[in-house]
Amino acid sequence: MIDPGPQSRLRKGIIMKRTLSIFFALLSAFTLYAKGIQEDVNLAGEKAQISYAFGLIIGSDFRNAGLELDYTAFSEGLREWMEKGSGRYTQDEAISMVQLALEAASAKKAEESRAKELEFLAGNEERPEVRSTPSGLQYEVISEGGGAKPGGTDIVRVHYEGSLVDGSVFDSSLARGEPAELPLDRVIPGWSEGVMLMSVGSKYRLYIPSELAYGPQGAGQAIPPYSTLIFTVELLEILTPEEEEESE
Repeated sequence: MIDPGPQSRLRKGIIMKRTLSIFFALLSAFTLYAKGIQEDVNLAGEKAQISYAFGLIIGSDFRNAGLELDYTAFSEGLREWMEKGSGRYTQDEAISMVQLALEAASAKKAEESRAKELEFLAGNEERPEVRSTPSGLQYEVISEGGGAKPGGTDIVRVHYEGSLVDGSVFDSSLARGEPAELPLDRVIPGWSEGVMLMSVGSKYRLYIPSELAYGPQGAGQAIPPYSTLIFTVELLEILTPEEEEESE
């Protein structure tokens, strides 16, 4: 939940280049083990099994990228390069076309993800137990404590669990078996805002829109672009700097 800061666009470019590198590395490796594409695949031999495994990996990457392929054309391009060492396009031309296709697929996936996020937030806001702030943060009170509320530069000790709207958990102090100590000026804006609404002893569920979290970039493999994050947070304690140093 650490705020990614201004380097997010750079990270996106690096990820795109890495995706291309992985794709071409897998494709090059695949050509070492396969001599052609057959309609009926016989997986009895070791070479066929390895070739099939490479196909699964490449297919998984294509599927995750949101690409749609013409399998016949793909097979022909693969066959021509394997047999002739050349094709209708140079490698530079092919790389440029793949880059554009990946960018278009990424933009389409992002648009679909954003639409789903807005649909979820609109529906969630209609629930009577859910409250909203002017920033777009949504939250519900599970239990209310009676202690002090933290400020924007405080360090808090909390138990929390973070998940996506589909229920998949990407982070949990409960799973680690110990509370986390986090500075509120170094976490994503929605998490900081939500915790500052809480009194010590409270337990809230925060629904953090992507614009208050990781936005159109997402965060690694765990958090896709335009993801609303759901955090169940229990505020255990507000730490002074001295207390934080003693606990290290």
